[in-house]
Amino acid sequence: MTISSLRIMLIAAAVGAVTFQSAAADDTNKSIDDLLGDHTVYQAAISALQKGVTAHDAAAVAALVRYPISVEVKGKKMAIKSPKDFIAHYDAIMTPEISKAVTDQKYADLMVNSQGIMFGNGQVWINGICKDDACNRFEAKVITIQSAGPE
Repeated sequence: MTISSLRIMLIAAAVGAVTFQSAAADDTNKSIDDLLGDHTVYQAAISALQKGVTAHDAAAVAALVRYPISVEVKGKKMAIKSPKDFIAHYDAIMTPEISKAVTDQKYADLMVNSQGIMFGNGQVWINGICKDDACNRFEAKVITIQSAGPE
């Protein structure tokens, strides 16, 4: 095998991987559109969540949460009622396990059902929150943050 034929094979494999990822992302978009609504709303929230968690930006992550939210902080259930409360408890809420589930999640591999969009093994869920009675307008928010428990 020549170097140029090897290069051609590597380029073809890379193009195939990109095409597969694109097709899988298209499937995710279709699932979101069919089950939850406009995927672009969810896509923006997912991207913002992953960026916020990666940057350890408590305020950015807090802005994506629906309040009140029930979480576990140091082994105790707690109702977080505001972004200010969330920021104050950020490190206890967004544990390394939960943060990893968010940052490692690939868009094309998201699990989507009528309950929302799941990260990891259920550590974080996002769903639409209606802004009007007919739910013509909605925003995507984090509705669940929890440990997946022992594997």
